[in-house]
Amino acid sequence: MARNMSPKKTEMPAQPADVRSRNFEEVALGYTHEMALAEAARCLQCKHKPCVSGCPVGIDIPGFIGKIAEDDMESAYRILIQDNALPAVCGRVCPQESQCEGVCVRGIKGESVGIGRLERYAADWFATHACDLPPKPVPNGLRVAVVGAGPSGLAAAGELARMGYEVTIYEALHVAGGVLVYGIPEFRLPRAIVLNEVKALEELGVKVETNVVIGRTLTVDELFDMGHEAVYIGSGAGLPNFMNIPGESLKGVYSANEYLTRINLMNAFLKDATTPVMAGKRVAVVGGGNVAMDAARCARRMGAQEVYIVYRRGMQELPARHEEVEHAVEEGIIFKTLTNPVRILGDDKGWVTGIECVEMDLGEPDASGRRRPVVKEGSEFTLAMDTVIIAIGTSPNPLLRNTTPGLDTNKWGCFITNGPDGLTSREGVYAGGDAVTGSATVILAMGAGKQAARAIDQYIQEKHANE
Repeated sequence: MARNMSPKKTEMPAQPADVRSRNFEEVALGYTHEMALAEAARCLQCKHKPCVSGCPVGIDIPGFIGKIAEDDMESAYRILIQDNALPAVCGRVCPQESQCEGVCVRGIKGESVGIGRLERYAADWFATHACDLPPKPVPNGLRVAVVGAGPSGLAAAGELARMGYEVTIYEALHVAGGVLVYGIPEFRLPRAIVLNEVKALEELGVKVETNVVIGRTLTVDELFDMGHEAVYIGSGAGLPNFMNIPGESLKGVYSANEYLTRINLMNAFLKDATTPVMAGKRVAVVGGGNVAMDAARCARRMGAQEVYIVYRRGMQELPARHEEVEHAVEEGIIFKTLTNPVRILGDDKGWVTGIECVEMDLGEPDASGRRRPVVKEGSEFTLAMDTVIIAIGTSPNPLLRNTTPGLDTNKWGCFITNGPDGLTSREGVYAGGDAVTGSATVILAMGAGKQAARAIDQYIQEKHANE
C-alpha cells in the first residue's frame, strides 16, 4: 500500500467564515473520496498502535483507516461500530487533538493523521450507501434500563444490546440525543446525524421512550419492579452553574444551557419559532470552554453585532478545542481574556445594560495545574452589553438522588461510583458520564457507558449463575 508522507494532514473543506457566520449549516464540509484516500495513506499502521490507547472507547484505529486506504469503506465502518456506537458524532465533536491524534506517531515530526476526519468520512459514507446493517444479536431474555439518551446512555445501550440484552432508554426530553441535540449547534453537529445514529441503535433492538422523567414519571425502584435486572444512569449534568454575582436575575441573562436549548432543540433561529430567544446586539459569553464557544458562535448567527468571550485566564489556557477557538476567531468573536465579571448592570426596567469587570493576572498553579487567576488591583472597567450568557459549567440535576434512597452523591451532586465499572452505592445501579464526572467530553461519557455495560453484564451473569 502506497504511503503518503506529507507532514501535513489533508485539509478539510469548510464554509468561508463570512458566509457561515450568517447561517446554521455545518461549517466543516467533510472529505471527498479522494481526500479520504490520501489522508488514510498517511497512517503508518504502527504495530504498537498508540492511537488506540489514546481513544476512550478503544477503536481499532489503524484497522479502520487501513480499510479506507484500501477503498473498502463498508469494512471501515464495521470496524468502527464494533467499539463506537456513534462514529458520525465522534468524528465531528471529539477532541481528537488531545486523545488519539495527540499520540499519533506522525505528529512527532509533523501533523498527526486526521483520525477524526476519517472516522466522520467512513460513518457518513455508510449512511449514504445501501449497505446491510449488522444482524441483530440473539436475545438473552434479560432486561436493562438506561436513564438518559445522551452519549453515555446511548453507548451503554448499544453495548448491552450487542450482548443480547433487551434495553430500554428512558429519556426526559421529547427527542433522543441529550446534549448532542440540545447543547451542540447544528453548524457543528447536525441533528439529522444524531437521529440517524439513534436509529441505528433502534435497528439493533434498543427501545427509546421519550418524555419519561425518572424520579417523576417513574422511579429507579419502579424500573426494577418492571423486571429490569440493572439500571444505568447516564442522565448527564444539565443543571447550569452561575457565578452568584449581582445582576444575574436581570432580563437578558441566560445560562448557556437555556440559550443553546432554545436555539438547537426549539429552533429559535427560525423566524416563526414558538420558543424564541433574545437576539442581542452586544453579547457577552462568560466562560472559555466548548459550550462558551458554541453560545458565542450562535449569538453571532442570531444577528449580534459584537460578541465577546469573557474569560478569566489567557488564550493559552482556554479549555475549548483549538479548532473551535480558531473558528470563533475567524467568525469575528472578540476574546476578552484575563477578565472576570463582578457585576451585571441593568436599567430601571430590569434589562441588562452592561457588565462590570476586573482584569486578572495569572498567579501560581492551582489544584488543576493551571495558573490561578488573581485580581489586578484598581483594574475595574465596564463593557456595554444587552445580553449576558453564563457558560461556566453544569451539575447533575438533584431529582434522581432525591428520589432514590441509598444512592450516594458527592458535594457537587455527582454520583459516587466504585471507579471505572460505574457501580453506585445501590446494588444493580450503575452510573457514568457527566452524572459522575460533571461536565466532560462526549467520548469520555461514551467510554464510561461502554465500560459500565460490561460490568453490568458481568453482574447479571454472576447473579443468575448463583441462583
